[in-house]
Amino acid sequence: MGDGNRETLKKIRELIPIEIREVPTGYQAYDWEVPKEWNIRDAYIIDPNGKKIADFKVNNLHVVNYSVPINKTVTLDELQNHLYSIESMPNAIPYVTTYYDSRWGFCIPQKERDQLIEGDYKVFIDSSLEDGSLSYGELIIPGKTDKEIFLTSYICHPSMANNECSGPAVLTFIAKWLLDRDNKYTYRIVFAPETIGAIVYINKNYDKLRENVIAGFNLTCIGDDRQYSYMPSRLGNTLVDKVVEYVFENYTESHTKHSFLEKGSDERQYCHPMVDLPLVSIMRSKYGTYPEYHTSLDNLDLVTPTGLAGGFNMVQKSIEILELNCKYENIVICEPKRNKRNLRPENWHRRRSGATNEIEMKTFVKDVMNIIFYCDGQHDLIDLSNRLKISFNKCHEYVVLLKNNGVIRRV
Repeated sequence: MGDGNRETLKKIRELIPIEIREVPTGYQAYDWEVPKEWNIRDAYIIDPNGKKIADFKVNNLHVVNYSVPINKTVTLDELQNHLYSIESMPNAIPYVTTYYDSRWGFCIPQKERDQLIEGDYKVFIDSSLEDGSLSYGELIIPGKTDKEIFLTSYICHPSMANNECSGPAVLTFIAKWLLDRDNKYTYRIVFAPETIGAIVYINKNYDKLRENVIAGFNLTCIGDDRQYSYMPSRLGNTLVDKVVEYVFENYTESHTKHSFLEKGSDERQYCHPMVDLPLVSIMRSKYGTYPEYHTSLDNLDLVTPTGLAGGFNMVQKSIEILELNCKYENIVICEPKRNKRNLRPENWHRRRSGATNEIEMKTFVKDVMNIIFYCDGQHDLIDLSNRLKISFNKCHEYVVLLKNNGVIRRV
């Protein structure tokens, strides 16, 4: 919580029309209470030789997040109790936060820590912890139905590209894309601090979320060039689980399906049994599994344009399939007469591409007739695609043809 989050939301608002909402310190959300705001202006250490190290203005990861203000001189031994580094990653500055503890600290690379000399060190942190408010951004994009697709990402980890900036970046441009579409579903898009932000948002919107959300996506760590991955919902048996599994199986060369037992992001809140939204986390490298995670090495060498574009494409394709996926049932008893129903393959292929290839026409007849047999009100388009080994788009194309010619109807 603090002015940094508001600046983030204002940057997002330059691209999409989010509403920035504030929830005051002390607001009670179930077991949790909105804490004090943390704002920081400067921080550093002066070593015995007068050299400034761990300078907040060089890299804000140098300060343990939510550190209380401090201005004192300490010995090296005392300073060591307030330093954080990673022995196995000598060049990395770790990301550390106090959460709700009143303490202070600095983060430095291990190679710099190893070079510290005996003597007195001045430690200075110009920060404040005061009553304020928790900020989150919300955008509702109305559709033809009140049923909602929920998309969220968090805005609370400073100066990390994959674990932080990639999620809001991809979500922002998904929102821009949705704003230009004629959507079947209503879209609820939320940018909030992880954990406390999600809990507060649920507290304020519990009934609407439970009543309207039919599918949800948590976007995190979605910008590197490594393997795609996703985490299913709590039970893994919802519509959005089915959609995401289909997309990852058919539109990636390889991917990892993580267990919900490995949860660690806001799926902990949105999939809690008392909330139980059908929500899947979509990622490239899962949080906590890549070496740069929660360090200064999670930077723009790790996150790339192709990585972000790939993450965007997976979310976009999942939404496109959600929008089109549905079930159909027959309204003609027995096999329809193709001439009567305008299902002659030569007419279809000429209309689409001018082709009258005999093999293509036979394939068309076989596929269309097979689709008819599984339009029983029980199989949706994903089921048809999986069962008949036809692409989702082709299945959709064929059911539209059959619907327009009075063979089937949408359930």
